[in-house]
Amino acid sequence: MTAASAAGSFAVQVCYASDAVQFLQSVQVPAGATIAHSLALSGVAAAIPGLDVATLQTGIYGKKKTPDTLLRPHDRVELYRPLIADPKNARRRRKNTAPT
Repeated sequence: MTAASAAGSFAVQVCYASDAVQFLQSVQVPAGATIAHSLALSGVAAAIPGLDVATLQTGIYGKKKTPDTLLRPHDRVELYRPLIADPKNARRRRKNTAPT
């Protein structure tokens, strides 16, 4: 047992990626911490100018979660960018323009 786990805290990762920037930060959070708490501790909003964390969807290991979701040790908190195109509409456009 490490000193961090004995004190009731554990490590999680916070990550965000776009075309221009990648952010991956390990943070120690206290027991009972939420996704929102880990985002604040990571400093992602300050590290990436113009990023509005409040408007982005969040998740853990590819599964969408709300900011009030409790964290577990070794979780990877992810920030998701909005989709550029609706996947259903993109498939319809490809289908309609495909040669027959």
